[in-house]
Amino acid sequence: MNKLVLDLDFRDEGAWRTFFGQREENLRLIEETFGVKVQARGGRVQVEGAPESLNKVEILLRQLLSLINDGYDLRKKDLEFTIRMVMNRQGERVREVFSQGIYIPSKKKLITPKSLQQKVYVDAIKNYDIVFAIGPAGTGKTYLAMAMAVSCLLRRGVERIILTRPAVEAGEKLGFLPGDILEKVNPYLRPLYDALYDMVDWSKAENFLEKGIIEVAPLAFMRGRTLNNSFVILDEAQNTTSEQMKMFLTRLGFNSKAVITGDVTQIDLPRDRVSGLIEAEEILKDVEGIRFIHFTEKDVVRHPLVQSIIKAYEEYERYCKAERERKALEPAG
Repeated sequence: MNKLVLDLDFRDEGAWRTFFGQREENLRLIEETFGVKVQARGGRVQVEGAPESLNKVEILLRQLLSLINDGYDLRKKDLEFTIRMVMNRQGERVREVFSQGIYIPSKKKLITPKSLQQKVYVDAIKNYDIVFAIGPAGTGKTYLAMAMAVSCLLRRGVERIILTRPAVEAGEKLGFLPGDILEKVNPYLRPLYDALYDMVDWSKAENFLEKGIIEVAPLAFMRGRTLNNSFVILDEAQNTTSEQMKMFLTRLGFNSKAVITGDVTQIDLPRDRVSGLIEAEEILKDVEGIRFIHFTEKDVVRHPLVQSIIKAYEEYERYCKAERERKALEPAG
């Protein structure tokens, strides 16, 4: 067993407590993850383990120390995401990612990226007027876009937020649902409401919705409009048709931003319809001023098993595709 000894210079006792966690739970998590033994006395930390593990732990501990001394309030989830970055050989960029916070004034809340690609995504939204985010569920595509929109609205960067989705879901028809058109599509828009209420107090959100400062509507309601001074989010864009995507993109007016999110592995359109999201990437990939960001299972920020589930499905789909191609090449009869 090799040994690593680090003398960590904490800003104050509060930083020391944040670093180690309650009953040193942060150290225990590091031990379990990297297969090492950690002992701490004051600011001195001794780690025993394999050389490769010691190298990763040193990077992790130094990055955590830098964050906490800067005043970052480290939570267990943040530590888990930090460990994931170290395991993916991105440990040296932990501070860079976590320092890229989105401040929500209404709740005095700081929402931070949880992976390097999420940071790239946030930077893209800041610097481009149209951003496409493509990747599996749980990668923060919609949530981070909503955080940027709310932050921009509350800082008076835009006058309104418009949230929209195509009302298409697997195996369901709107005509069978009760109520008028708004009542029919409301369940499809619920994820957007959920993200909104997580960032804006309920009473303030309701006031914004009543005044039209924040609008949540099905994609069909966007036709014929020009959206000036707006932050527009199109969610579940993989379920747009070619015509709907073109219609949406040409609604954008002056001083506006659009973020389009979707997962091309979850298309619920009829088999004879082309996804507007897939087509848009092919058509617009070289257009200056538009940015495409791609996420993978490594960027999933939900339950750890979600990463494994997504990867298993991707492998299964590759196998099925290979089998179909193999059978197509087999001689008939």
